[in-house]
Amino acid sequence: MSLYVDIKKSFSDFELSVKLEAEDEIVALLGASGCGKSITLKCIAGIVKPDFGKIVINDDVVFDSEKRINKPPQQRKVGFSFQNYALFPIMTVWHNIASVINMPKKDKEILVAETIRALHLEETRNLYPSQLSGGQQQRVALARIIVSKPKIVMLDEPFSALDTHLRASMERELMSHLEGFQGTTLLVSHDRDEAYRISDKMAIMDQGSVGIVGSKEEIFADPKTVAAASITGCKNISKAEKLGDERIRALDWGIEVHLEKLHTLKVDFVGIRANHIEILAEKKDFEEGYNYYQAIVVKVVEEPFKRIVYLRMAPDAEKTLTAEVDKTLQISAGQEVKIRILKRRMICLLQ
Repeated sequence: MSLYVDIKKSFSDFELSVKLEAEDEIVALLGASGCGKSITLKCIAGIVKPDFGKIVINDDVVFDSEKRINKPPQQRKVGFSFQNYALFPIMTVWHNIASVINMPKKDKEILVAETIRALHLEETRNLYPSQLSGGQQQRVALARIIVSKPKIVMLDEPFSALDTHLRASMERELMSHLEGFQGTTLLVSHDRDEAYRISDKMAIMDQGSVGIVGSKEEIFADPKTVAAASITGCKNISKAEKLGDERIRALDWGIEVHLEKLHTLKVDFVGIRANHIEILAEKKDFEEGYNYYQAIVVKVVEEPFKRIVYLRMAPDAEKTLTAEVDKTLQISAGQEVKIRILKRRMICLLQ
């Protein structure tokens, strides 16, 4: 086990209780702002001390409240990239990178030079952090992690300061460097698409604790809870009433939903992702495995490559359904349409 975390930490208005295990893989921590993602990373790094629990990195116990073990950050061999990159303002790029290396001067110079070339920082080597762009600062922070030879890499919103174009470029660069890393990488991100592209596994944090952990495919297909469904981008969630083994009443939408089979004895909510709602542009024969409905288009919002369509499923429905459709579909507010949803795409959720 590359990483084992089982800790508790009390704050004045917040209770952190995290249990997480990871192998040599990239794990994305997803959750709403203030749920404890960054604090968890700081506890692992040794910047914040938990009240109780245990942290093990590559079989090295770095924190154990019972045995009174609390190794300082420099002994934990953690490569930590903060949201603001935490570069030393009075050091040049070269010295920022070299500051974490403990080896003979000649070897240090060779390693720093190689890393600067690999991350295309040659022209900035003698500049100070205040003279760098956000993208350049991000690369310096990444270079400092690489040369430190960490046991674990932790990235807290690594691309938050970058524009869209540079984010894509740096994301590819980061992934290429992480491919050869033998250890656990923890990624904190508010961007579910970014997290999906980079990570192998996801851990959903909600109100200070890790609730759902699994492969990214499993989490998106069956998030299990309302919090996990919301954070993974499910735009349609309704309170639900179970009617039978294959039937649910979606109370907020005013419709009955048929499923292939309920996977749980209890269901509090039902969800459907916006891209799984099909608005039928032409008449189609009935097919098994689908829910069919009539709906009224309430509003259509144009986006660069798709349309967002808001649908009222029943006259007394409290919420509309949000669908994402292709730009080629001609549709307008007030129009009555027929939609269908695959039964197996419906998501049963607990509170």
